Amino acid sequence: MSAMNWPVVYPEIWLLLLACTVLLVDLFSTDPQRRLTFWLTQGGIAVFAAMHLWFHEQGATAYGMNGMVVVDPMGHLLAFFAALAVLVTLAYARPTLESRDMLKGEFFMLALFVLLGISVMCSANNFLVVYLGLELMSLSLYALTALRRDHAVATEAAMKYFVLGALASGFLLYGLSMMYGATGSLEIPRVFEQIATGRINKEVLTFGVVFVVAGLAFKLGAAPFHMWVPDVYQGAPTSVTLLIGGAPKFAAFAITIRLLVEGMLGLAIDWQQMFIVLAVASLVVGNVAAIAQTNLKRMLAYSTIAQMGFIVLGLSAGVVSGNTLSAGNAYSSSMFYLVAYVLTTLGTFGLIMFLSRQGFEAEEISDLAGLSQRSPWVAGVMTIFMFSLAGLPPMVGFFAKLAVIQALVSTNVTLYIVLAVVAVMASLVGAFYYLRVVKVMWFDAPVASVLIQRTQGVTALLALNGAAVLLFGPFSGGLMAMCRDAIVKALGS
Repeated sequence: MSAMNWPVVYPEIWLLLLACTVLLVDLFSTDPQRRLTFWLTQGGIAVFAAMHLWFHEQGATAYGMNGMVVVDPMGHLLAFFAALAVLVTLAYARPTLESRDMLKGEFFMLALFVLLGISVMCSANNFLVVYLGLELMSLSLYALTALRRDHAVATEAAMKYFVLGALASGFLLYGLSMMYGATGSLEIPRVFEQIATGRINKEVLTFGVVFVVAGLAFKLGAAPFHMWVPDVYQGAPTSVTLLIGGAPKFAAFAITIRLLVEGMLGLAIDWQQMFIVLAVASLVVGNVAAIAQTNLKRMLAYSTIAQMGFIVLGLSAGVVSGNTLSAGNAYSSSMFYLVAYVLTTLGTFGLIMFLSRQGFEAEEISDLAGLSQRSPWVAGVMTIFMFSLAGLPPMVGFFAKLAVIQALVSTNVTLYIVLAVVAVMASLVGAFYYLRVVKVMWFDAPVASVLIQRTQGVTALLALNGAAVLLFGPFSGGLMAMCRDAIVKALGS
C-alpha cells in the first residue's frame, strides 16, 4: 500500500466536493426555499455519515498521507456523530433561516466546511493536521456567526468569538511549537515515543502542555476559558448557536484524546492536575452563573460550561498511580457523556427555533410561560430535555453522569472520590435552573396566546429527538459499548 493511502481520506474528499457542488448548484437556484440546495446537502452528509459508519464497522486502524492521518474506530465514530449532529441541526434550522432571510447557499457551504474541519481533526495524526482542521472549522463558524450583517448583536458576538478564538488558536499553536521544539517531531506517535525516553527537556515540555491544555479548554468552553461561550450563544442566530454547541464538541474531544492521550500520556501527571482544576471551575462557575440568567440561550451557555466540567472530569481520571488500567473506562464514559449532551442540546435549541417566528425569538425563559396550555406536547418534550440536562432518571443525561461518576469512584483514589461528590453537589445546584424552566412552562400563566406554527418535518424530528433522549437512558448499554470499544482500539493502536 502506498504511503499516501487515498482511501483513508475518501469521506473528506467527498465532503469537499459536496461543498463545492452545493455552492455551484445554489448559484443557479431561483427557488426562495432552496429545496434542491437543502436536500443535496442533507443527502451528501448522510452519505458521509454512512461512509464513516461503514469504516467504523470494519474496525481497522490505517495510516495515510505519509502518516499525517490516522483512521481508527474512535475517529470514525466521532465523525459519524458529528455528521448526524449537523444533519439534525440543518433540519431544525431550515424554517428559521427561511423566515430570517438567511436561507442561502453560503450557510450550507459553511456548515459543510465546519463538518470537514471536524472530520480532519478526528483523524489527525500530526500537529499540523490538527491545526489545519481546527482553523477550517473555526473560520467557518466565525463567518456563520456574522451571517446576519444587519444584526448588531450577531456582529458583536462574531467579533468576540473571532478575537477569543484567535487567542485560543494562538495558545494551542504556541504549545504545539514548544512540543515540537522539545521532541523534534510533529507526528503524534513520535512525540509519545520521545516523551517515553525521558531524555528531553522537562521544563519546555511542561510549558508546552500548559499552553496546549489552555487552547483545548478554550475550544471545549471550560472555565476559566469560557468567556466567549455566553456572549456567542446569546448573540449568534439560534441556528448558528446550535451548530456551535453541537458537532464541534466532538472535534474538541477528538483532538484532546489525540494530543494529550495518544501524544502526551507520559505527561499525564501534569495535564490531569490542570484538568481537575478546569473541571471543578467549570462545574462551579457554570452552575452558579446559570441561576442568575433570564435569557434561555445564555442560561444554556452556562449550562454547557458545567456539562463540559463533567467531560473534563472523566478525562482527568485516565492515569491513576502511574498505571493506565482505568483509562478505557474513564475516556469512554467522557465520550458517552458527550454524545448524551449533544443529543439533548440539539433538541433544546431545536425547540427554541420551533417556538420562534418572524419578529419574535423565544429566547427569554419568560417566553415559555404557560407553554403547557398552548401546546402540551411541546412542553412535554422540553421537560424531557431539561430533566436530561439536570441528570434525572430515566433520561440519558442521568446515565451519562452516572458513567462519569462511576469512572471516578472506581479508581479507589480519595481525590477522585471527593471530585465525584463535588460533581454530584454541583449537579444539585444545576437542577434548580433546569427545573425552573419546567415550572415556568407548566405552572406560570401564559403571556401571549399566539398559536405555535407547526412545520411537519420539524415536529416529527422533535418527537424523535425527545424519544431518543428518553430511550437511550435505560437502553444505553449498546452506545456505551461502542464508545468503550472505540476508545480501547484507539489506545491500543
